[in-house]
Amino acid sequence: MAETKLAAWFVYQIGLLYEVEKKLREQKAGPALRQAIRVWQAQPVLDRLHRAMVWVRRRTYPQGLLGQAIDYTLNRWEALTRFVEDGNLEIDNNLIENAIRPIALGKKNWLFVGHPEAGERSAVIYTLLGSCRRHGINPFDYLKDLLTRIPAAKITQIKEFTPAAWAKAKAKEKMVAQAA
Repeated sequence: MAETKLAAWFVYQIGLLYEVEKKLREQKAGPALRQAIRVWQAQPVLDRLHRAMVWVRRRTYPQGLLGQAIDYTLNRWEALTRFVEDGNLEIDNNLIENAIRPIALGKKNWLFVGHPEAGERSAVIYTLLGSCRRHGINPFDYLKDLLTRIPAAKITQIKEFTPAAWAKAKAKEKMVAQAA
């Protein structure tokens, strides 16, 4: 019971850190402001967390779940708190994890695509779709346009069909249409 309350307290403190980050995102704060506000608001929370972990760790079984979690955190404390010192850093790596999640989820399925050439073709398609997502392109619109134009294209035009070039051309078309 006591460990449950302690764990809940730790989670609450971490929630306070994420509240600071949420406000910074809402303000669209730049790196210098992020760093200053983190030092002002997040550092005291981190200091409180660290003191509590050291205190609790002395009174907890090392093999227990809470003891293991505290050991894990304390062993990585410098890396976990580096975001306070550098406003360019995020508090966590969720953006990257979310970006690679489709790859991680599909990885097992891609091992069994049948013929070895099918795996290579699938990799090309997934790469194109990932590039579309990175450039903010609707994959259906991109592929529809690509598949209708590419049969008549010359090999020298191939660079025009990359998602990056396609997005740039569409943005330019949109600007011309708005100016007219």
